[in-house]
Amino acid sequence: MIDYDKVPVEYMRNTTRDYIENGFNGGSFITALFSNNLAQTYSRADDENRAVIKEWVSFLYNSAPAGCWGSEDRVKDWVKQGGLVGHESDKVT
Repeated sequence: MIDYDKVPVEYMRNTTRDYIENGFNGGSFITALFSNNLAQTYSRADDENRAVIKEWVSFLYNSAPAGCWGSEDRVKDWVKQGGLVGHESDKVT
């Protein structure tokens, strides 16, 4: 169970949930963050997200499924498979 209350910016919680659970594209900031691209994450963040990048990294490391972040290829694969929902349906078939 993922504790989305640990997402450091409240208005980003639904976007983060949609990406993790269903593989929905979260926009340029979420894509850069989950791709582990610090320069793009910083440049695409608004002031509120930029101020808590350390907390975002903590959320990824401690709360997000390992397969949904870490590189651009992982993010592309996560979206393609449909997030956790798609991953779970692959196990059933």
